[in-house]
Amino acid sequence: MTDQIRVLIVDDDALVRAGLSMLLAGADDIAVVGEATDGIEVMDAVSAAEPDIVLMDIRMPTMDGLAATALLRATDQPPDVIVLTTFEADDYVLQALRAGASGFLLKDTPPGDIVRALRAVAAGDPILSPTITRRLIGHVTDSGVDTRRRDARQQLDRLTDREREVAVAVGLGKSNAEISRDLYMSVATVKAHVSRVLEKLQLNNRVQIALLAHDAGEA
Repeated sequence: MTDQIRVLIVDDDALVRAGLSMLLAGADDIAVVGEATDGIEVMDAVSAAEPDIVLMDIRMPTMDGLAATALLRATDQPPDVIVLTTFEADDYVLQALRAGASGFLLKDTPPGDIVRALRAVAAGDPILSPTITRRLIGHVTDSGVDTRRRDARQQLDRLTDREREVAVAVGLGKSNAEISRDLYMSVATVKAHVSRVLEKLQLNNRVQIALLAHDAGEA
């Protein structure tokens, strides 16, 4: 199969890596192209394997998944990152999302859901529902709310009215098709607005747009 989703697994636990590899081997459209045991190894592993998506453990020795995600997302044309965690309401997870991760998965996520998440991210879709985003932000960001809200609103003020409407709709978890219907514009125009929002605000993906809209109190 030529259009397989190339996945790199990063986890310091050999059993977790083996389990994920076996799980993903059952999906014809997914190929595990490499493994790494620590954040320090990620950059070299990505260069060698050229994955589309990195499944990144959030807690590892030497360099954790948060630092590795930030480094990776700062490179030219980085792969998407999905962080793996044991706890849903985890400040490390929120920091990784702010750094550019496309979403997160709990380590006890059912196999079918992991495969569906990989397919969604490969297609450019977010894997965080608005409910999970609100709960995550609410659980782990009790301090600095006013500062974040002010900064987020200043960011959104840089957008045109239409771009801001699209950004808020993304924050509400709407798909391009739903935004197209609700705002009476073509899907191609929605995509163009999303691209301009990402470029203007120097964001990596729709998850970061959603977090910004939530921080601003508009989604």
